[in-house]
Amino acid sequence: MNARSFIHDISALLLAVCLSVLIAYSSMPISNAYEAVSSVGSRGAEVRAIQQKLKERGIFKEDITGYYGEKTRAAVIKFQKQQGITQTGTAGPLTLKALGISIGSIPPATESNIYLLAKIISAEARGEPYSGQVAVGAVILNRIEHPSFPDTLSGVIYQNGAFTAIVDGQINQPISDSAYSAARDALNGWDPTGGCIYYYNPAKTSNSFMWSRPVVITIGAHRFCT
Repeated sequence: MNARSFIHDISALLLAVCLSVLIAYSSMPISNAYEAVSSVGSRGAEVRAIQQKLKERGIFKEDITGYYGEKTRAAVIKFQKQQGITQTGTAGPLTLKALGISIGSIPPATESNIYLLAKIISAEARGEPYSGQVAVGAVILNRIEHPSFPDTLSGVIYQNGAFTAIVDGQINQPISDSAYSAARDALNGWDPTGGCIYYYNPAKTSNSFMWSRPVVITIGAHRFCT
């Protein structure tokens, strides 16, 4: 066999292998990317919200721990059966909706969203390092996807008592240029906090709840927490 024939045969073999992989992959069942939100082993505020809602309905009899164990799974299955939802034992979108737990999604980086996010970033983090400004924006966006907060950008920003800049009117001050850039970066996925939902300035707050939160990172004057 000459070199040209050998290369031709190898190329044909590689092509056949690639086609086989593609065919096998395309035949696999496609599931929703957001198919299971909370399931056995999950932890956190979303699980606590699930347990609380189930407890209110008399289905979950245990303490609210924030850990999705077998007893939580059993309660979810019972609830799903009552609601006519497929009994998977995982709390997906249909189950969460039936429980009254609302979770939003990050909005697109439209001019109106950039403007609104920039307003609160400028008011809350004017003078902070640029990454700290992006971090404030990221916290606001993280709250949209969290069951303990409103599920829209405006809902999070204007939630009663959530931000001092709303209370003291700083939200209406001119917006800094850097805040616009920080808003774009946050909306496009940059999160210097790694998923935090709280921040505070230790020099300006004595709120015991904020001080109790686990600090993930400090940027400038702000501590970012879970």
